[in-house]
Amino acid sequence: MNKGARRFAILLVSIPTITLAAWRQDSHSHSHGSMSMAGPAWSELMTSMDTMHAGMASVEPSGDSDVDFVKLMLPHHQAAIDMAKTQLLYGKDPQMRRLAQEIITDQQSEIELMKLWLKQHGPTPQKMDRSPDAPNKEH
Repeated sequence: MNKGARRFAILLVSIPTITLAAWRQDSHSHSHGSMSMAGPAWSELMTSMDTMHAGMASVEPSGDSDVDFVKLMLPHHQAAIDMAKTQLLYGKDPQMRRLAQEIITDQQSEIELMKLWLKQHGPTPQKMDRSPDAPNKEH
């Protein structure tokens, strides 16, 4: 996927996320009955969003902005995958279904890259304990 298409895909994922979050803020003042009328696709999208927010809220700051960025992006990317899977289940537009499949492929690849990066750069007991008495296991 070229840079322009990738940015467009990210934008397509971001706009609904922001819009849905704003809508949910407003919807708390309305009856929950309208939520049940929206259907299973909407419910699954909202579940993906709620799971993402819970995952992001559970991340404790590490003091390393790179590590924190990756740990926050993992649930964000997983939510994009979950939402794209919902699109594949319920969506009918071929262009949006194709985009959903590309999002799944790209986001899974990026999740694997971030997990690998965390293994290589994330806080480990040796990195966190810098006292002179701490055993050095890097020999």
